[in-house]
Amino acid sequence: MNRKVIWSIALFALVVPLLMTACGKEDKKDVKNTTAPTMAAVEMQEGEAASEPVDSLLAPPAAAMGTTASDAPASGLEVLATPSSAPDIEPTPEQPDPADMFFQEYGVNPLIDTEDDHFSTFAMDVDTAAYTLARSYLSDVGQLPPPEAIRPEEMINYFDVDYPGPEGETPAFAIHLMAAPAPFGYPDHYLLRVGLQGRYIKPEDRTPALLIFVIDVSGSMDMDNRLGLVKQALALLVDELRPDDRVGIVVYTTNSRVVLEPTSARDADTIMSAINALVPEGSTNVADGLRLGYDMAMEYKRDGEITRLIVCSDGVANVDVTGPDEILALVKDQVEQGITLSTIGFGMGNYNDVLMEQLANDGNGNYYYVDTLREAKRVFVYNLTGTLQVIAYDAKVQVDFNPEVADRYRLIGYENRDIADTDFRNDTVDAGEVGAGHSITALYELALENPDVEGVIATVYIRYQDAETREVVEYSQEITVADLLPSINDASPDFRLHAAVAELSELLRNSYWAREGSYGALLDFANPLADEFPDNEEVAEFVELIHLAGRYVDR
Repeated sequence: MNRKVIWSIALFALVVPLLMTACGKEDKKDVKNTTAPTMAAVEMQEGEAASEPVDSLLAPPAAAMGTTASDAPASGLEVLATPSSAPDIEPTPEQPDPADMFFQEYGVNPLIDTEDDHFSTFAMDVDTAAYTLARSYLSDVGQLPPPEAIRPEEMINYFDVDYPGPEGETPAFAIHLMAAPAPFGYPDHYLLRVGLQGRYIKPEDRTPALLIFVIDVSGSMDMDNRLGLVKQALALLVDELRPDDRVGIVVYTTNSRVVLEPTSARDADTIMSAINALVPEGSTNVADGLRLGYDMAMEYKRDGEITRLIVCSDGVANVDVTGPDEILALVKDQVEQGITLSTIGFGMGNYNDVLMEQLANDGNGNYYYVDTLREAKRVFVYNLTGTLQVIAYDAKVQVDFNPEVADRYRLIGYENRDIADTDFRNDTVDAGEVGAGHSITALYELALENPDVEGVIATVYIRYQDAETREVVEYSQEITVADLLPSINDASPDFRLHAAVAELSELLRNSYWAREGSYGALLDFANPLADEFPDNEEVAEFVELIHLAGRYVDR
């Protein structure tokens, strides 16, 4: 599908105004408020990409676009009223009113006729920030998130399935395919799950790492859930590092400075002293902080060592107004030097999701958002240290649907990870980087031409550059009509969990394809999942979020 995300125009239009936003105070004058989602339908022919016209990309962020087509989905599950009762848990907002939250709308993928285009191609993505941002809106702020904040792939991938990994040292990924009748939307459609599991690397076998934290200590970070949470998260990380890892710290405010030269993880007391000394001050000069962080990385990097910058910030900048193209060019140039960059967002009320995501994408790293100490532990202890070692560069997925069996399909999410079908084997095209142990999940809504016909439904290809050998690897796996499960209840619990998360994503972003759905129907489907994952706090919390969303949509 030759859908194109117009990155440079969108990023320039959105980020440049943000770079001039005052960061040391919460000034809401003339600020775009993104907290009142509405449903805007955009007429389109079935099979067209749901992308924004250039004029709308040049405008400030607006309410999410829907996607309309001539044939509406039937109700699927019986549409239930949103329950009148919800858990006896009232949101306790501890954060500023989120008036200055900047997101980018990427549209909603349409149903595609396989006779028109039987290929679906996208970059692998392991970010999870959209889920924790949505959770923060629902649990802490007490309102629905703006539709443009919802990226379904990040919502789905927040729930790590831990698929069985590949056998042996190669290949880098194991492919797991499953399909069952869709529990939502058209009653005769199926849900196809493409699951990928990256190769595991034991902690003791991981390459030593130089981690340089580039930390925003500007006035806007002067909150417990911003700089205070950063400090708590870093303290958790120190205990998880290997003795041969090193940590450096750069802070940026009006200017940037070195707080800690790269120091062995063995010297935990010195590292902790530097962390505890961090205090908020001044304005925000993110460009200067990145330059100093990269200077440190170039000076101290060693052959055979992982070198990664980790930006901890609310993403807002207001000093040394450097255009986004210049900042992103700096990041891309350093990737060529073997220095990757991840971003970890903090704070609600003055936050730039667009910049934080794009920095991580161009830096060949990951984008997380931390809203609680528990999430800090998940990111800094389990995700960050466990997946530091990249196993695949420019990793792509292409699904080839067989028009003789598959009639139509729709990829749920990945709108801003779209790759032209003709570029799947173009190894100069930037795609996704995946760390050891990462799992990736993509869901397709699927209509069959004739479910009684035997044959291959789709062939899933993956292609990537092996991080060790630097050789390009490609292989595939098929799913056939015989593999279709007869009922959604025959699917694995994690498959049903992913289906529920996808539906919540579609409802929250006011997707055209979920307009016949409801939070009540979703809750009826999701409630049993809490019993199937009895010791999983994240699943129980997910069900609670559905309760809260149903409450807010009715008030």
